Amino acid sequence: MKLPGGMNLQQMMKQAQKMQEQMAQEMDALRVDSTAGGGIVRVEMNGNKEVLAIKIDPEAASDIEMLQDLIVAAINECGRKVDEVMHSKLGGALGGMKIPGLM
Repeated sequence: MKLPGGMNLQQMMKQAQKMQEQMAQEMDALRVDSTAGGGIVRVEMNGNKEVLAIKIDPEAASDIEMLQDLIVAAINECGRKVDEVMHSKLGGALGGMKIPGLM
């Protein structure tokens, strides 16, 4: 099916699917990390927002409540970093075009 301007809908859909698959691979490969408490807690996360590693300074074990707060803060910061990278990649792939609900 040809769209106005000579664009082929089927070809366009194939290209969109290819871009989606490429983005999924990039997100699988993406690694972000974040620290909290001046490096007391370090979290590593992939682009799918799966936590891959948590490193804790052993000296922080004496204050469990503070440690719990630092872990949550580091995980949330990693999630924000993944969102930033994803929005950046999507924005570039879409030529800066914004799609409601995505960006």
